[in-house]
Amino acid sequence: MIDPIRRNILATGAAATAMAAAPQVFAQQAGQGGAFYEKGPVRIHYEEAGSGFPLLLIAGGGLNSVISGFSRGAPFNPIAEFKGEYRCIASDLRNANGGQSSGPLEVDRPWDAYTDDHLGVMDHLGINKFMVMGFCIGGPLVWNLLRRAPDRVVAAVLAQPSGSRPEMRDLFYEGNLKGWGPELIKRRPEITLETVDKFLTKMYRNNPDFVITVTRDFVRNCQTPVLILPDDIPAHPYAVAMESAMLAPKAEVSMFPWKDPLERIPLAVRQIRSFLRAHRTVSA
Repeated sequence: MIDPIRRNILATGAAATAMAAAPQVFAQQAGQGGAFYEKGPVRIHYEEAGSGFPLLLIAGGGLNSVISGFSRGAPFNPIAEFKGEYRCIASDLRNANGGQSSGPLEVDRPWDAYTDDHLGVMDHLGINKFMVMGFCIGGPLVWNLLRRAPDRVVAAVLAQPSGSRPEMRDLFYEGNLKGWGPELIKRRPEITLETVDKFLTKMYRNNPDFVITVTRDFVRNCQTPVLILPDDIPAHPYAVAMESAMLAPKAEVSMFPWKDPLERIPLAVRQIRSFLRAHRTVSA
């Protein structure tokens, strides 16, 4: 059972957002386009832009990662930057508030459920090999893709990746318990507080270390080329990003900081473009 303190956190978060959020969410959903991939109770909203070698894009925003996040919060919009050269594919994360994807909370395998969705969309589109770029929560999700489908992911870019700080082990658990959880329960009354707690506990508390989804040994033996653009805020620890860059045998790393001043962002985009082109060519 969820303890009283955690229940109070959820109740407080729900009360604070209940009045205004729902109409905004449904209005946003009504205006979005794209298509859907469905498998059983899972329904994933995705969009495509451009043509060329496939590039899977994962927006930041934590468990509220949605396609629109690329145009209203990311340091740059990768769809706008890369659709001229690549077939860009992006989707709303399952059960993201403000998105159109939905599915059960798989409390025993949260990260793998999201990876199932990403691979399912690519299978649905008939795509075997692809490159991937992920922001924020996209970091752990990219590493999980590399673990699950190393023969399919040609190269990966991790921009401002999430990671676990030893001094802030419950950062993601508590943040989602206050923010993501109450909104989800409001929209999906069949989901209980206890289920949300179990899901977040498995996702962020049972093994809260390093890049969250894989071990240091996995990164040390990963043969996929990766480009890492570190950040340095509580949710995107610089030390973890750099440790993964040092461990991965085919890793490259950007300048730091690359987002501040803003004039540096085009340089970072240029590096990403060169990295993608190099590995697209090798794959082709």
